[in-house]
Amino acid sequence: MRFQDIQKMAKDMGIYTYRMKKTDIIQAIQREEKNIECFGTKRVDICQEEACSWRSDCLTLNRK
Repeated sequence: MRFQDIQKMAKDMGIYTYRMKKTDIIQAIQREEKNIECFGTKRVDICQEEACSWRSDCLTLNRK
């Protein structure tokens, strides 16, 4: 998902995103949705959340 789309999603949820990194914004969205704030963490090694909206971005981020 593009950064601008993530920012818009967050702003629509009432999350202030000024000067936030992509990882922090996604974790704030996860927190707001009452989900585990796992994006960009080591949890990806054991992640079973196949339906997660952020899964492909998270896997790509953690391969680097």
